[in-house]
Amino acid sequence: MLSRRLTTGIVFVILLLLSACATGSRLVILEDPTGTGFTMEFTRFSATNKCTLSLVEGDVVQVEAVHESGKMGLRVSGMKGSEPYEGNDLKTLTFTIRVSETDDYAFWITGHDATGKITVKNLGHKITER
Repeated sequence: MLSRRLTTGIVFVILLLLSACATGSRLVILEDPTGTGFTMEFTRFSATNKCTLSLVEGDVVQVEAVHESGKMGLRVSGMKGSEPYEGNDLKTLTFTIRVSETDDYAFWITGHDATGKITVKNLGHKITER
């Protein structure tokens, strides 16, 4: 009985490992050690993941998206309810977002067989209104 359970367990683990390798998907998240940004690099990514940043009213966040294939989206939402940005079909571009209140912000990255990279940097108050 024990050997049957052990064999079943080993087969189950092997199937899990093989199915994970078969997808070829990869996600690497590199966070800036100072807490001012992060980079998400992904290959054949079909899921949703988030990173958070603490931002102060008036902070400007630079987003650099590099799109290679698939579909990728980005939604930025504050814990207090603000949503300063949402984009559902990002292509390669660089843009900025100014936050209107001090809060912890979640950056939700969504992919559908997406390959690319999204880099987010808090520029602080470097960009002034014209």
